[in-house]
Amino acid sequence: MSDQDQLVQLDSESVAAYLRQHPEFFVDYEELIPELRIPHQPGEAVSLVERQVKLLRERNIEMRHRLSQLMDVARDNDRLFDKTRRLVLDLLDATSLEEVIGAVEDSLRHEFQVPFVSLILFSETPLGVGRSVSSAEAHQAIGGLLGGGKTTCGVLRPNELEFLFGEEHGQVGSAAVVSLSHQGLHGVLSIGSPDPQHYKSSLGTLFLGYVAEVLARVLPRFAAPLRSVR
Repeated sequence: MSDQDQLVQLDSESVAAYLRQHPEFFVDYEELIPELRIPHQPGEAVSLVERQVKLLRERNIEMRHRLSQLMDVARDNDRLFDKTRRLVLDLLDATSLEEVIGAVEDSLRHEFQVPFVSLILFSETPLGVGRSVSSAEAHQAIGGLLGGGKTTCGVLRPNELEFLFGEEHGQVGSAAVVSLSHQGLHGVLSIGSPDPQHYKSSLGTLFLGYVAEVLARVLPRFAAPLRSVR
């Protein structure tokens, strides 16, 4: 007789007999317990039902914990969105290059609580406000960070940190860097943390990319040399 024939002939009595001989069965296969339907008589202790309730309670606690974590993330995202919205509006309302640079640096340092902020504009002639360098100088120092149009995160080389953050570079453990590019390369925006693990993934710096996109469109309004820098 094949195994399949034996399974077909298996009836309730056989299952009951097997469970009597193997009372520890549901210890090894407890994932089946929540799927069982067992009547619970009032005043009569049924350990299997109690075990089922315990498992369901544990799963309920775990789901509540996960839900709480999701709610925390949602609240953090709401706060992040509100800060980003205010910064974008300040950039759109700016009437000078000085106001644009001030809005970015003040927001990142005070609203977003970023310890180290660097905004470098690329121009072949001095801009008179903020920090500016030639495109050639920037590509020589941090050329590897300017390609792709995406935020680069992690532990940077000492020479890259020195170029971006100047005298504070020795205190920066990790950084997020994004180029300002719209119809030409206008500059680079960087934020840093003393924690080497803080900017280990671009997932947490999505807002920086949004700010960079808006900034790249606003800057050329106030600095003509930025329009054609590549």
